[in-house]
Amino acid sequence: MDVEKRAPTLMSAGDATAKSDMPAATHHNGAHDALASTPPPRKKQKRNKPTLSCEECVERKTKCDRSRPQCLACIKRQSECRYSDVANLIASADRGAARNNAGRARKQSKPALGEETQAIPIQIQIPVAPPQYRSLSLSSTSSSPFLLSNIPYSNHTPSPFFGLSAEHPFANYWTSRGGLPEVIGVLPAKDQADILVTKYFDAVDPVYPMIHRRNFYADYERFWSLPVNEKYVADPVLVALHFVIYAMGTQFITSPSDQERAQIAEFYVSASQQALRLSSYLSRASVRTLQAMVLICYFLMNDNHASDAWSFGGVLMRQAYAMGLHRDPDIISPRCSLSDKQQRRKLWQAVLFQDTFLTVLLKLPPTATFSDVRVESLTDELEEYVANGASVKGTTDTIINPMSINNIAPMSDAFPQYELSDRQYIRSMWHLANLVQRTVCTPRSLNHPLTTSPRDRTNLINQYLDLLKSFPAVLTASDDSTICNLASSSPRQLRQNLFFRSNFWHCVMIFQADENDLGGVSCDVKGALEAARLALKAFFHFREYLPVDAGVWWVFQHRAFEEALLMARILGTQDKPLSPSKGGTSPTNDPLLMMAKEDARKTLDILDLVGGAPEMQKTRTEVLRTAFSDITW
Repeated sequence: MDVEKRAPTLMSAGDATAKSDMPAATHHNGAHDALASTPPPRKKQKRNKPTLSCEECVERKTKCDRSRPQCLACIKRQSECRYSDVANLIASADRGAARNNAGRARKQSKPALGEETQAIPIQIQIPVAPPQYRSLSLSSTSSSPFLLSNIPYSNHTPSPFFGLSAEHPFANYWTSRGGLPEVIGVLPAKDQADILVTKYFDAVDPVYPMIHRRNFYADYERFWSLPVNEKYVADPVLVALHFVIYAMGTQFITSPSDQERAQIAEFYVSASQQALRLSSYLSRASVRTLQAMVLICYFLMNDNHASDAWSFGGVLMRQAYAMGLHRDPDIISPRCSLSDKQQRRKLWQAVLFQDTFLTVLLKLPPTATFSDVRVESLTDELEEYVANGASVKGTTDTIINPMSINNIAPMSDAFPQYELSDRQYIRSMWHLANLVQRTVCTPRSLNHPLTTSPRDRTNLINQYLDLLKSFPAVLTASDDSTICNLASSSPRQLRQNLFFRSNFWHCVMIFQADENDLGGVSCDVKGALEAARLALKAFFHFREYLPVDAGVWWVFQHRAFEEALLMARILGTQDKPLSPSKGGTSPTNDPLLMMAKEDARKTLDILDLVGGAPEMQKTRTEVLRTAFSDITW
């Protein structure tokens, strides 16, 4: 069958129809006996069972999933989806009559996606399970009673593994025989795809700069220029990377309905995962494969599937090891181009960073523990951006390659203006991740204390502070005027500043709050409150200057939740000022305690307003509000 002429379909099986039962003839000697023994044919009976499928699927005799307002088969066919009155009544009274022309939405002209309003590329009715809440985490507890012990993991039905329920994080819209054409069939319109890709590079790429933007756009434009039949045989990994970028971009688009935006984003990430499956990503891996998997993990976190992200990240980690990303490219692939080597280093840093800081939040063992890739090997050399035919180290290539990236996607600048600052940011976060993995993640893996003595804690904190001094000032600045200037002059560096500060001071807070009775280590109340306030200051800046982003990033919100919770629990145990010199006997006389209380209250107010899954929001605010109510002064 010519796949180029087939419209991809979601379902292949037809609805069963009533068939007449044809009696078998009984053979006897003689025609009269044969006629006498043959019963009269029975009339075809009408079915008593009402038809619940949509009229289009009944007419075409295809299987209907009976979703409202339109079934997935009609979405794929781009046909009108109608249900009979009886079917609507039986389905449920609250779902009402099916809306018309939903399947033809992609054929109609739509306004482009924007900051305030935008068209919805694909409308899907996804069944939503009733919310179920829980207050206790099943994760390992920390070594301090002040640290978090209530983590709102993915929360659907009870399961033995911290929220990893029977509900798969990737909704399945795909058939076993549809192949890549089925995935290609749900691509958004090109103008909408352009907006989503732009949003990704504005909001996500600054924080996790692992994709070579120029090369991506070259592949992206080349893919969209292909006729449909050639798209059907494109690299499925490239399609997967495109779809997860659409999904991430959708999360940061302002939409009138948070639920509708989430459903569209989940549809795109399901398409990405299906494309990866078609590429046999469990047995094959490439740089694009791992880039897509890293982004899928972050998508799952933002979509309230942190435990699923943890599990999916395990597969990602194994594939990274299988590819040799943890090995120094100068050792295992010395003949690779500088561009390829730097790309591998950036990708390994992204994998390491994700594994380390998700481990910090979930308090589980790290997996990115073996590597000989040196941070300093990611240098500031920009040879990969040298124009085609330009001079390289005193030599000139006089032969112009027509397939060069410079000819496919010419740029006015020799290299992106933010490339060097991005590399400074990557190296800084890389150094931090190495230190955090050694001093926080590894001890927690076996429930060991983080510090063995007061002196040991002082030495560890000094290591963090010494590292802080070695980082660029633009990453560590926290004063309001500098942050305001960054917001107006360089939103990209602002995002990097906020993520760095949040991660750094959160880890310092963990050490200050650590307790080890055997080693004589107790919570340093003053140090813990000061570190928590510095971490929360990054969250407040995030909320002030980038409110949409602050409402999307699960990792940032959850760190802020832990920091405010720690402060509330500490403050709930205080019945006097931290220093006798403050005067009076009430904690209200201590400025630090009062500022910490105000920061905890402010965080609670913000978490009450941010979007996201209702069960996650409810769990966070209930736990924090309970802790805050214990502050009696």
